[in-house]
Amino acid sequence: MSKAFVRESDEEEHRPEEPDALPVGFKNYMTPQGHRQLQEELRTLLRIERPKVVDVVSWAAGNGDRSENGDYIYGKRRLREIDRRIRYLTPSATRPVSPEDTPIRHQPSPFTAYPGW
Repeated sequence: MSKAFVRESDEEEHRPEEPDALPVGFKNYMTPQGHRQLQEELRTLLRIERPKVVDVVSWAAGNGDRSENGDYIYGKRRLREIDRRIRYLTPSATRPVSPEDTPIRHQPSPFTAYPGW
């Protein structure tokens, strides 16, 4: 049987679907500190962690047999986790709305109460 049609493991089947980072039409309210933390995490994943894992996976792939190569299998898994996190963080970190910048709309109360004296 060809290896192309065989799953690596059953745990991939039971993974929950990844929720959308930000539904369409909603504003992404966050504090400046929270925005900096998300940007820092995204920058770390893109510039530090992912290149290291890609180097390990490419080295392990060059060794030959990938089915029994732990560096290759676990490296690919970690790469999928990093890519999933990057897809989640990218919209959140690029389109924030500061709560301080939103205008406060003063509208009259839709109903009033009168004391019953």
